[in-house]
Amino acid sequence: MEASIQRVLTIAGSDSGGGAGIQADLKTFSAFGVFGMSVVTAVTAQNTTRVHGVEGLSPEFVALQFEAVLSDIGVDAVKTGMLLNAEIVRVVADKLKESGIPHVVCDPVMVAKGGDRLLDEDAVAMMREKLLPAVTLVTPNIPEAESLSGIPIDSARALKKAAETIHALGPGAVLVKGGHLKGDAVDVLFDGNEFVRFTDIRIDSIRTHGTGCTYSAAIAANLARGLPLREAVRISKAFVTAAIREAYPLGKGHGPLNHFVRVEGM
Repeated sequence: MEASIQRVLTIAGSDSGGGAGIQADLKTFSAFGVFGMSVVTAVTAQNTTRVHGVEGLSPEFVALQFEAVLSDIGVDAVKTGMLLNAEIVRVVADKLKESGIPHVVCDPVMVAKGGDRLLDEDAVAMMREKLLPAVTLVTPNIPEAESLSGIPIDSARALKKAAETIHALGPGAVLVKGGHLKGDAVDVLFDGNEFVRFTDIRIDSIRTHGTGCTYSAAIAANLARGLPLREAVRISKAFVTAAIREAYPLGKGHGPLNHFVRVEGM
């Protein structure tokens, strides 16, 4: 029996401050009218200023959560976020390959907004080898793209080269987010054939906690809704930009977005 609502799963860490991770993903899923589910990989004690601690779950329990959701409710799209270590990356990659879920968006979370590392060094190699070939789209920011590609990115040309290098690792497409470069916020999508630029005005704000989580979750939700990849990225970027512009004045550091904004196409 076909589900009456699109079902989207996030595989990520919990953010006790509510601005990123599982919490941001579920808010984003609700904003786009899809049914959100979660596989928790780690629990963090964090707020807008820093990550105070991280407790990882066992790879076996991560797998059990995935199997429980898939065997009963079903999944139309997946978004992966904080995976913490190489063993969790491997388990998630294996489960995704077995499942045949049509849309998988990977946000290769490596470092928190405050600078705390959220992915072990050896997990990056596992991500390149096992996870990226199993995903529809990977959405690295500039530091993450540098880590995955081995290419320093200081220009639009280097950004494109990094996207090509990451695409050669096996994902269906690569979206390199250019927020760390100067000027307008320009993201570049590469599907193996052509580059597409998505440009929006840069908003000068410290309320940007959870932007990467929200962006990738929105893309996953829009793919589940049946939108083509380019349109899913376009609407999701507009949503994140609006969510930053209308963010709440919460916390003393990098504050959360406003996940209740509306943009055209939602």
